[in-house]
Amino acid sequence: RKSKITASRKLLLKSLMLAKAKEEWEQEIVDKQSEKERYLAERVSPLHTSGLSLSQLQDLCRELHEKVEIVDEERYDIEAKCNHNTREIKDLKLKVLDLRGKFKRPPLRRVRVSADAMLRALLGSKHKVSMDLRANLKSVKKEDTEKERPVEVGDWRKNVEAMSGMEGRKKMFDAAKSPTGQ
Repeated sequence: RKSKITASRKLLLKSLMLAKAKEEWEQEIVDKQSEKERYLAERVSPLHTSGLSLSQLQDLCRELHEKVEIVDEERYDIEAKCNHNTREIKDLKLKVLDLRGKFKRPPLRRVRVSADAMLRALLGSKHKVSMDLRANLKSVKKEDTEKERPVEVGDWRKNVEAMSGMEGRKKMFDAAKSPTGQ
């Protein structure tokens, strides 16, 4: 199926989209920075340390440390509340699923797994079990099968003359019987 837009047009549109996305991304970064600066200017007053004595600077440092501790405690409390809420949400979701009685069954896919990988998955990575299925197979040597059937090489004309007629058929019949009888 052929596309309605040419390749050059697609490339042009793609480059325009990327340029627009880049502009918006840069604008978003600038907006975040200005929002951060506005928030900090609103919450934190500028420090005037010029002309202060040593004891006044120490007092100022103590005040700043107290504020940092308060903010850190608030951050910790908010983080703990957030973790508690996420756990509670998970529990409620499980309760809803239990009450409904329906569970989502994930779509299953066929996965090819070797016997070794399956044993490793079942027994864990501690057990090193290798299952070589070919090791248990019976081996057959080609030389043995060739030795069982001796091949006679001779004049084929004599063989044809000997096998012609009823006597030849009797010989073939006897020859077929003799190897199985042994």
